Amino acid sequence: MPPPTRLLAQSALADLADIPATSRWVRSGGTRLHVLDYGGDGVPLVVLPGITSPALAMDFVVRELTPAVRPLVVDVRGRGLSDGGGSYGLEEYAEDTEAVVAGLGLHRPVLFGHSMGARIAAVTAVRAKVALRGTVLGDPPMSGPGRGPYPTPLAVFLDQLAQARRGTDADEVARSWPRWPRREQELRARWLASCDTEAVTATHRGFESEDFFDWWPSVPGPTALLHGADSPVVTAEGAAEAARLSPSAVFAEIPDAGHMLFWDNPSAALAALRQVLRPMLV
Repeated sequence: MPPPTRLLAQSALADLADIPATSRWVRSGGTRLHVLDYGGDGVPLVVLPGITSPALAMDFVVRELTPAVRPLVVDVRGRGLSDGGGSYGLEEYAEDTEAVVAGLGLHRPVLFGHSMGARIAAVTAVRAKVALRGTVLGDPPMSGPGRGPYPTPLAVFLDQLAQARRGTDADEVARSWPRWPRREQELRARWLASCDTEAVTATHRGFESEDFFDWWPSVPGPTALLHGADSPVVTAEGAAEAARLSPSAVFAEIPDAGHMLFWDNPSAALAALRQVLRPMLV
C-alpha cells in the first residue's frame, strides 16, 4: 500500500488552540476549504500563502496587522485542512478564492498573497468575479514559458515533503531555512506533511507553464508588489519589467530578504506591508 500523501499529527492540530483565530469552512464546488478567521471590525484581508505554506504559517504575519484589518488566511486546496484533488491551475485557485469571499460574505476585501498566493491574487483580481479594494502581491513567481525555470527545483520540495512525512523537527528545518524564527521552524516541521504531493507538483509545474505576466498588466489598481532585494524569484530585471507593464502599481523592495520576505526580515517586510495596505483600507 502506498504511503499517504498527507499527514497531520495531533501535535500540529494542537497548534490551532494557540492562535486567536476561528476555523471557518467554505465549499468551492466539491472542495471543502478551511479558513482561519482572526475576526475584528477591520477591512477583510484575505491571505493566500505559498506553495508549501498552510494557513497557520502566516499567523506570525497577520497577528501584526490587527486591528486595522480582519485577516482571513486560506488553507489553499491541497494544504492544511482543506481538501485536495481536482485541478491546481491558477484559474481554479482563483475560483476557490472567489468562493471564500462569497461564502463568508466578505465586503470588498483586500487580497494579499505570497509567492503562489500572489499569483492567485493577481488572477482573482483580473477575473473580477468578486469586488475587491485592492491587492498586495508578495514576491510572485515570474518564471514561465520562455522565461526559464523556477529557481527552486521540484526535487527540493519533494525531498522536504519526504522528510516531513517520515518525521522531522525544527533543527532539520533550520538546515534549509536557518534565518527563520524558531517558532516558524517548529510550525513548518509539524505542518509541512499536510501538503499534498500532487498539489505541490502541479503548482510547481504551473510556475513554469503559466506566465504571471499574462495577467499582471491587467491587474486593476490599487495594487502593490513587494519583493526581496535578494530574491531569485523576483529579480531586479523581473521587478523592472513588472514596473514597466504596470506603471501605476506601488513597488517596495525588502532589504536583506530573499523570496521568503516575512521569514527573512520580518520587521522590514511587515513595515512595507503596512505602508502599502494603508491607502487600501480607507
